[in-house]
Amino acid sequence: MRYDLIIRNGVCVLPWGEAETDLGVLDGRIAALGVDARAEAAETLDATGLHVLPGLIDAHVHLRDPGDAAIESIPTGTRAAILGGIATVFDMPNTSPSITSAETLDWKADYVRRESYTDFGFYVGATRSNTDRLDEYETRAGVCAVKLFAGSSTGDLMIEDDAGIEAVMRNGRRRIAFHSEDEYRLQARKPQFGAGMPYDTHRIWRDEECAFLGTRRIMALARKTGRPAHVLHVSTAEELGYLKDFRDVATVEVLVNHLTQIAPDCYERLGGLAVMNPPIRDRRHYEASWAALRDGTIDTVASDHAPHPMAAKRRAWPDCPAGLTGVQTIVPVMLDHVNAGRLSLARLADLMAAGPARVYNLAAKGRIAAGYDADFTLVDMQARRTISNDWIVTPCGWTPFDGMDVNGWPIATILRGSVVMRDDTVIGPPRGRLARFAW
Repeated sequence: MRYDLIIRNGVCVLPWGEAETDLGVLDGRIAALGVDARAEAAETLDATGLHVLPGLIDAHVHLRDPGDAAIESIPTGTRAAILGGIATVFDMPNTSPSITSAETLDWKADYVRRESYTDFGFYVGATRSNTDRLDEYETRAGVCAVKLFAGSSTGDLMIEDDAGIEAVMRNGRRRIAFHSEDEYRLQARKPQFGAGMPYDTHRIWRDEECAFLGTRRIMALARKTGRPAHVLHVSTAEELGYLKDFRDVATVEVLVNHLTQIAPDCYERLGGLAVMNPPIRDRRHYEASWAALRDGTIDTVASDHAPHPMAAKRRAWPDCPAGLTGVQTIVPVMLDHVNAGRLSLARLADLMAAGPARVYNLAAKGRIAAGYDADFTLVDMQARRTISNDWIVTPCGWTPFDGMDVNGWPIATILRGSVVMRDDTVIGPPRGRLARFAW
């Protein structure tokens, strides 16, 4: 047998456990688990000392494209992704203009085919004016889901009232991704807080009840309509406990920041570089997030990569924009958690490969199995590195994890059998394709 690529001597994280086995790739797909020593290939990669994970997925990024390329773009953001060990990204619709129409969906699909370094899915934003067409839009090429902002957005992308949300949920059938902070509570509480207050005020304004109330409302509508919901960036102990009773209609995302950073320390150290929505909270919520990860409540972990210029992030609160970089750093940070004993490599693969594939019905990705796309993330669990701003290729050039020592590092990213990153170097031109979904 002759293959296009053979990966030899690595420890593969398979759906049924870890195994040292050689992998054979042909025509962009996994052709064999267990390859004869006499088999030949156009390229052989020696993975001695490395773990081979399924190609990891960051299902929640904001690549700001169309928008301002000086902040981020699809080419720069997907380069950052593959340098960080990510093979596929799902991009949010709150760009300028927003991705909410047939024209913008077509534009984005064409652009991705030319410029993306990763495989790529994207959300269509729900608005009051496009609600009656969402059942059509959700099945267009590359669309991973409908995104509904029930709070914390601008312009026509926000639908905060129950009637508007229910109308969206009755148009289409695929799972809807929700930003579930309650806009009414946010606006009612806003006058209590003034300019120049400490950055830690961000989590006091956008408190636990703001998030929990939004999630309770969405769960009631999910049960009423029978439409499944994926609750993004769940950040409170209250939500995580409550969502256990809605597993028939709900899946759950938690961000790497809520598993890693703790208030008030993060605000004291980082200032505006810790400001995001929903906010980083105190240790009670951090511990609840890890407990929910261990008991299976959490389906996916993502970065919510949302870059802003450093100068803007240095403004006084609340004028500093909310959002942090993360697509390039999520894998090393999560590998460090693995080495600290907080989760296993198998659970990491579940949260960042099999989980996103299951939640979004992503076709032929998310596991190392025959016939699946030959996407792999190769990691060195013994590598000790320090995350630094000078490693970040996103144009804004900063990470909230600058100076963090980590144990575990992505060594190579393989996309449909092509080695697109090795040893911190991007290899070749953009080769990304639109992700495929089963409807």
